[in-house]
Amino acid sequence: MSNRRSTIYGLRRSAGLAALLSLKLAAGLAFAQQAPPRDPAEPPPGKPQVKSLPRPASAIRRQSIDEKSMRTLIHSLVSCGTRLTLSSWSDPKRGIGCGRDAIVARLNDIAKDSGGKLQVVVDRFESTSERTSGKPIPLENVYAMLPGADPTLSKTLFIVSGHFDSRPSNVMDPEADAPGADDDASGAAVSVECARLLSKASAKSSGYRATILFATVSGEEQGLLGSTHLVDWVKQQGYTVGGMLDDDIVGADPTPGGPHRVRLFSGNGEIDDCDAPARELARAIEEIDGRNAIRLIFRQDRYGRGGDHYPFYKAGLPAVRFTEPLEDYHHQHQTPRTEDGAEYGDFEKYLNYPFMGNVARDNAEVLRQLAMAPAPPSKALLKGAVTPDAKVSWAAEPDRERAGFEVLWRETTDPRWHVYEFVVEPGEAILQGVSTDNHFFAVRSVGKNGARSIAVPTEMERRTPPGPAKQ
Repeated sequence: MSNRRSTIYGLRRSAGLAALLSLKLAAGLAFAQQAPPRDPAEPPPGKPQVKSLPRPASAIRRQSIDEKSMRTLIHSLVSCGTRLTLSSWSDPKRGIGCGRDAIVARLNDIAKDSGGKLQVVVDRFESTSERTSGKPIPLENVYAMLPGADPTLSKTLFIVSGHFDSRPSNVMDPEADAPGADDDASGAAVSVECARLLSKASAKSSGYRATILFATVSGEEQGLLGSTHLVDWVKQQGYTVGGMLDDDIVGADPTPGGPHRVRLFSGNGEIDDCDAPARELARAIEEIDGRNAIRLIFRQDRYGRGGDHYPFYKAGLPAVRFTEPLEDYHHQHQTPRTEDGAEYGDFEKYLNYPFMGNVARDNAEVLRQLAMAPAPPSKALLKGAVTPDAKVSWAAEPDRERAGFEVLWRETTDPRWHVYEFVVEPGEAILQGVSTDNHFFAVRSVGKNGARSIAVPTEMERRTPPGPAKQ
């Protein structure tokens, strides 16, 4: 009996302590909500709001996405049985060559409706990795190019890519089935649909300022071979990469309550007090498509995984990855089978085409706006150390289609930029009463059409702290 009384007393005492703690916590929260800010306002109160140009008109409508053609292409790819890079390139009915043929045929159909603007290229090469047994193997990437119309920007390239190879559980087994509906026929279908949307729009207008490359690559599952080659191919063709969108596993959204947001992965880079170009591309994508569509993930990729944006990212280029909200690992990298009542395999029936259509629309609109924008500014620099004002300077080549520049700033803990100032000409902007210590700064170009370039963060004027004299 004494044990029971002790237990009851302990429960009552715990409940009393919990209630007291709850009251103290509520009182603390109320105090925190009522307490005025203790930090000085930056910028000082009274600064007028900047009048920003509206974003470009004629945004791509969700209704314009052709989900039926995406479904048809994915079905053709899955029907190849396997698309492992080590499988046959010459068999028209089974193997990776079958997948290549399906993509080339679809892109050629799209090119016919582009008024001759879209150019289809099959890029053949060899590569080696541990997953090729250390031997050179033949590979092929398929590209569709939409050349830019502006002579000064046509060598700037914006890329959207998905990989068309697939894999079973054993990445070295070319005989096992590997349908690869989600990983990554979905990404290949998004890239091809972007080619249809943007080449069709370009055929009705004067085109985009920059060049757009719609890529499907092979060798991803053997070690990012196709995308690594693509980095070199782009350089050989004389292009500068303005941004690279990798769509990998973007076809499923099975959890209740959808549609959910697509995840957008971006790395931070290795520069002190400055985000990598990849992170700035991610911010631009979220701003274009909206927070309801994009979930920013400030990580270079999923934990312990890799994708085709990685070779671009490691080269210091703006490259990001789109991936579905919540992956089901039963349907990735699995030879089709049933075990303990669970079905394994990357089948079409698990895809969600309305979600995939959203991803295609989001990619296409980003490519459209970035390809319409002026070139980013250069030599962005922050000065003003040990002074009350931040001084942001930058340079830019002349551009008749540019309206000016937006000077951006954010708290060091804030993930997003805010527009502080609009300046017509390159030079220097003095941000009065804004601490250089408490904020990060950037500059971006704004076209007369409202299209913005990717933001360019300022580098700091380096000042070495005083130290002991050298003996």
